[in-house]
Amino acid sequence: MTLPIVAYGDPVLRKVGKEIDAEYPNLKELISNMWETMYKASGVGLAAPQVGLPIRLFLVDTTPFADDEDLSLEEQKALDGFKKVFINAQFEEEIGQEWAFNEGCLSIPDIREDVKRKDTITITYLDENFKKKTETYNGLLARVIQHEYDHIEGVLFTDKLSPLKKRLLKGRLANISKGKIDVDYRMRFPEMKKGR
Repeated sequence: MTLPIVAYGDPVLRKVGKEIDAEYPNLKELISNMWETMYKASGVGLAAPQVGLPIRLFLVDTTPFADDEDLSLEEQKALDGFKKVFINAQFEEEIGQEWAFNEGCLSIPDIREDVKRKDTITITYLDENFKKKTETYNGLLARVIQHEYDHIEGVLFTDKLSPLKKRLLKGRLANISKGKIDVDYRMRFPEMKKGR
């Protein structure tokens, strides 16, 4: 079942997610619905706050990026078929050179901006079977994970923009909150009584 994606301006996007355990109600169904919602919206990642739940859960499938001819063969291979669920994730470290990449977000449709992030991350998390893992990622894979991790920390990619960029986007962001935007997936807008 596809879930409505929460739009910019909703307070749930600003909450630090709470940890969950294996007893979290209907977790398998939630994860399944999140995959379906993400694919329907043509996303490569989706975090629980984006479907209205302030918990530490996000998922990533970077397969669509594997066709990017600007990437090295090694990077394409790493991205192809990379599909994971991250529960109760915590960053161990973020290192390396900062680099800019044009990011977007399903909760902030039609806005894309260059965001600088460090190249390499080490993350500890539980998979969907609650097996603990610590892994290191770099490049585009690290970036997608960083973007989704920010969501469970109550941070949006627009927070990382310069004050000038933020001022320039203010009106467009306000319109997203009000639902004054065309999207081809279900959304819930904080300043409208009914989502679509």
